[in-house]
Amino acid sequence: MENTTNATTQSSVETPAATNWKPYAVGGAMLAMLVGNGAMFVRSSNLEHSLQQLQSSTSTEIGSLKNAGSAQAESSKRTVEQMTAQIEQAQINARNFAASQARFNAERVAKSTTAMVNSLAEQHKAETEKVTSALGEIKQSSETNFAQVNGKVGVVETEVGNVKTELGATKTSLDSTIAELKSVKGDLGVQSGLIATNSTELAALRALGDRNFYEFTLTKAAPAATLAGVNMKLRKADVKRNKFNMDLVSDDKRVEKKDKSLHEPVQFYVGGMRQPFEIVVNEVSKDKITGYLATPKVMAARR
Repeated sequence: MENTTNATTQSSVETPAATNWKPYAVGGAMLAMLVGNGAMFVRSSNLEHSLQQLQSSTSTEIGSLKNAGSAQAESSKRTVEQMTAQIEQAQINARNFAASQARFNAERVAKSTTAMVNSLAEQHKAETEKVTSALGEIKQSSETNFAQVNGKVGVVETEVGNVKTELGATKTSLDSTIAELKSVKGDLGVQSGLIATNSTELAALRALGDRNFYEFTLTKAAPAATLAGVNMKLRKADVKRNKFNMDLVSDDKRVEKKDKSLHEPVQFYVGGMRQPFEIVVNEVSKDKITGYLATPKVMAARR
């Protein structure tokens, strides 16, 4: 304070005119400085307080964010764990369902197969019983009819013997009939084969197998008949004289046969064959004749 006073005193001595305002200026400056320092202090305090609040708020928010992040992470972790557990359970359920379905199908197939086997077994049993019964009946019937069968066999053997005897007699009769057949010349002067005068002798000729035979009956009023490619038409039948007239057409050639007799071979050639065809009439009645046409087995042409 003393220094200050001395300085003031000196200043007062040196500059009397400034003695009145300098203290105020210095005081004002100091006051202003103090006010500025105070304001700065207050501002600094406010800033520090604001900074502390900001730090506190930031720490709180960071903590909240950390807590929220931890909670979110924990929730996500739980969600992932739940989904994993659900997936594993679904896989287990799927495997269990597949196994159950397969077991069900296997049991159903087994039941169906068993039922089919049982059905087949029942059918086989029934068929076996039927066959056994039928065999028993057959055996009984066979034993019952054995004597009858033996008796019938004896009868059949007897009948066979009789047939053999009859066949022998027939052959003998046929041989005798063939021996009685005659061979005469035909109306063309060609030596004929054996001729038949009735149905028995015609059967004997057929048995020989040398020629083909076609029986016929012609009437005057009927149109021409065709046998073995030959058209035959009766023109006249004379019962008293056993004579007849007829027309023959073969290969577009017409041949007239007149006054032919009973059992006379009426001969004509067909298609240049070496052996002639023959017609033999065995019966002449009113406007009607009955007989047969004989043709060669081998149709050899003439040279």
